[in-house]
Amino acid sequence: MNTPNPALRESATFDRGVISEIQRAAETGIYDIRGWGAKRQLPHFDDLLFLGASMSRYPLEGYREKCDTDVVLGDRNAKFPLHLDIPITIAGMSFGALSGQAKEALGRGASEVGTSTTTGDGGMTPEERGQSKNLVYQYLPSRYGMNPDDLRKADAIEIVLGQGAKPGGGGMLLGQKITERVAGMRTLPMGVDQRSACRHPDWTGPDDLAIKIIELREITNWEKPIYIKVGATRTYYDVKLAVKAGADVVVVDGMQGGTAATQDVFIEHVGIPTLAAIPQAVQALQELGVHRSGASGATAGRSVQLIVSGGIRSGADVAKAMALGADAVAIGTAALIALGDNSPRYAKQYEQLGSAAGFYDDFQAGKDPAGITTQDPELSKNLDPVEGGRRLANYLRVLTMEAQTLARACGKSHLRNLEPEDLVALTVEASAMARVPLAGTTWIPGAL
Repeated sequence: MNTPNPALRESATFDRGVISEIQRAAETGIYDIRGWGAKRQLPHFDDLLFLGASMSRYPLEGYREKCDTDVVLGDRNAKFPLHLDIPITIAGMSFGALSGQAKEALGRGASEVGTSTTTGDGGMTPEERGQSKNLVYQYLPSRYGMNPDDLRKADAIEIVLGQGAKPGGGGMLLGQKITERVAGMRTLPMGVDQRSACRHPDWTGPDDLAIKIIELREITNWEKPIYIKVGATRTYYDVKLAVKAGADVVVVDGMQGGTAATQDVFIEHVGIPTLAAIPQAVQALQELGVHRSGASGATAGRSVQLIVSGGIRSGADVAKAMALGADAVAIGTAALIALGDNSPRYAKQYEQLGSAAGFYDDFQAGKDPAGITTQDPELSKNLDPVEGGRRLANYLRVLTMEAQTLARACGKSHLRNLEPEDLVALTVEASAMARVPLAGTTWIPGAL
């Protein structure tokens, strides 16, 4: 391998990655499609720090004093809200994008620690329903696999209006992953690319959405909580409209959220970071009197819960999201990594695909050697759903214990008691987005 002359200077605008992409586009005449989420450096939870207890705050002893983690989702209107043991849920990822073994493993892992998983596009599989104590059914613009009987089998319904990796864009499942089973569930021809609509076919605005929510409540006898999921863009207004339309829970997915397949230009250039979205969502809920920190009087006990997703990796991320005002978080990419995605175990196979362990993002190709983002029956065998479920459960336990450790250090006996006052920012950008002071100051850029 030739080492570049140290005297050569690389362009910051046209670096080697940009040059390679221009040349690829010029050669093929098509845009790049990939999975995963935004890879550019963005303000994120790492730009925040907790102010642990010292003299002015009293910490809790981890070995003797409890820090609770349970959360109730959907008690605004539903007869049967979800009672979860931990505030970390599994985001929607479809059968089609994922193998049946992966969906089963997600259900097993989530159930082992008392949390929920989510169907994704394309309908409900017996593997996931059978192994999921709490299963959220996604209701998407495509209506692929939509079945009223499955709505009734679900424990909650999530109406998807947008996704963090591609707000304003529809779903994508390329033909090589449209097997006979996937095609049958989605009423599609085998082997043909599936493009999902970017908006629902039977409403054009929040007034129509309110009617659709009533319809879904009637189908399910008012038993199921109704979530509304939005990609983080105009978050303040979207959250207000979702609450007005009747949502029990609002899910806000930041641009670090992953996808099974979409245009690279979409992933990197649409939406706003998760860190910037949370305070906007919280402000909207507070102004409507339905946030956990501000519900009182007529709205007491009628809170709308906020679930945040997009780039959650550690217990620190969980705790910081909750300190900013989230009631729970959802993980997708991290859950797949816990199952074995991008494992060094498959280093040789990734190299044969032109990638490497830790870099593989061609989820759309259906050639995943880990058996997770594939419909190939031979590759799918590489994932043992029992072992995958065990690994996911372990990971979720670690996230929870890490979040508890930080909460106790701030003197909190429940994760939901974390608050913005417990945080400071390391950068001006993070301070302005998260609306917490720059470390060592009382200054919040842009605050009145």
